Amino acid sequence: MWSLPEVRWATAAAALFTAGGLCQPAGAPPWLWWGLYLACYAVGGWEPGLAGLRALRERTLDVDLLMVAAAIGAAAIGQILDGALLIVIFAASGALEAVATKRTADSVRGLLDLAPERTTRLTSGEDGRTAEEEVEASELRAGEVILVRPGERIGADGLVVAGHSDVDQASITGEGLPVDKQAGDEVFAGTLNGTGVLRVRVTHPAAESVIARVVALVEQASATKARTQLFIEKVEQRYSVAMVAATLALFALPLLWGVDVRDSLLRAMTFMIVASPCALVLATMPPLLAAIATAGRHGALVKSAVVMERLGTATRVAFDKTGTLTEGRPYLSEVRLLPGAAAGRTGDLTEQRLLALAAAAEQPSEHPLGRAVVKAASAAGLPIAPAEEFASEPGRGVRARVGGLIVEVAGPACLPAGDRDQAARDVVDGLQRGGHTAVVVRIDGTAAGVLALADRIRPGAADTVTRLTALTGTAPVLLTGDNAPAAARLAEQAGIGDVRAGLLPEDKVSAVAGLQDRGARVALVGDGVNDAPALAAAHVGIAMGRAGSDLALETADAVITRDELTAVPDRLAAYLLRPQPGFLRFAAPQT
Repeated sequence: MWSLPEVRWATAAAALFTAGGLCQPAGAPPWLWWGLYLACYAVGGWEPGLAGLRALRERTLDVDLLMVAAAIGAAAIGQILDGALLIVIFAASGALEAVATKRTADSVRGLLDLAPERTTRLTSGEDGRTAEEEVEASELRAGEVILVRPGERIGADGLVVAGHSDVDQASITGEGLPVDKQAGDEVFAGTLNGTGVLRVRVTHPAAESVIARVVALVEQASATKARTQLFIEKVEQRYSVAMVAATLALFALPLLWGVDVRDSLLRAMTFMIVASPCALVLATMPPLLAAIATAGRHGALVKSAVVMERLGTATRVAFDKTGTLTEGRPYLSEVRLLPGAAAGRTGDLTEQRLLALAAAAEQPSEHPLGRAVVKAASAAGLPIAPAEEFASEPGRGVRARVGGLIVEVAGPACLPAGDRDQAARDVVDGLQRGGHTAVVVRIDGTAAGVLALADRIRPGAADTVTRLTALTGTAPVLLTGDNAPAAARLAEQAGIGDVRAGLLPEDKVSAVAGLQDRGARVALVGDGVNDAPALAAAHVGIAMGRAGSDLALETADAVITRDELTAVPDRLAAYLLRPQPGFLRFAAPQT
């Protein structure tokens, strides 16, 4: 914050004003407190005054210049305290605006930090051997091959040409679970590689990666939203010209009839300050500030009065999926035994026994799915035996000896051909069509059961959708980067009929723009980096506070501070807005 000159000048002006305000009533010599106030004028007023003069050279009247002129006029009639206070107020407002702008810009630039600065490029040596070379990620060109080791972030958008791993790409697609990647699959710069080693052929240079396009989309959408202020500026410009003309008339005309110069100047300066556009704006602020305060007490941070007005005209709500309508953490939803699983050394194998064996094998693993299995077994009170000979195969699963049995927990790709394994594949296909992530548990080389994992829907999500439909007169829409089966399953639970899945960040922006082109004023609720461009492009962007990324929180117009999804209709609507056909209208804050 202190790196900003606006903040330093505003702080210095406030300090000088405070010093003058202490010296004046304390009986200090007039030259002392006059000098302090004049220094406050110079420190706090030179920048807006200079900017106003530059605008005047371009035949544009700047309101800040008018306020500096009013402050100088106040000093000219002996009211230097009032003029200095005006300077401090304007300097402080400029500093706050600069801080807000810098925070947003830093968040956008910080998004680029997701992609590593350096990566390993593979080249062919003179002897035909493959050599490794560490290079700047910005130097990569399409067609080159990079090596991504376990735990590294991928340096460029590309296609996997060799290797097998799981990749956490929530920052791009919003998917709550790592995605299995093998030869032929697409990967994105900035996403996090799991436990395998991947060789990736670059398809786009750094400047054209998805993460770079997210940054560009956020900046472009924010600039587009800012254009809505042009009408206000146009009106303000004409009003300011009329006010200046009236002020000059009030000063000059009375002089023709012999009125004292000081009285005429006092009258003109009084008119200038009272008739300022700022005074008109202030007349609307008290009820809006009361509404903002009420929202804050009930779990919703609304960033400005302009946002409050936009909320009052929203006609359709769009939701992200992972981390917004869902909790963003996998949980075990179902355990399926396969026919004949009790045969062999396992004895009477039950669902509880299968889960306990799988949890024992997964306990040393750090994979999110493995942790979900262990958590489910612990919550059920099942004993988890120690595992021996633990081994993890990247992109496939884990293998361990548990109580003399070889237990494998792996993805469906581990199933060989065979009638028994075909039964397991049928179960897996059914679960995946239902939007679950399925893993197979094999005991001593034989498929014994299938575990289904999913992302849990947030409490109150279905009620939220129902209430928003009643408030706006239009059913919400689901915009997600997750796969279609998972999105359809969640939409069915939440009661959403319009589902658009597999969306990259730019696709979400296009979806929001399409809705708004058809007349809707969209309030988008999201939480991730991949939602930021759409949050900026929407009529109103609302972020989930606890789950939200820094960029989403900075880009959004409002923040649900407690991550309670019911705050969208329950708190915003019940305390601030009154439903009308097709609109959300303002109501007085309820007590």
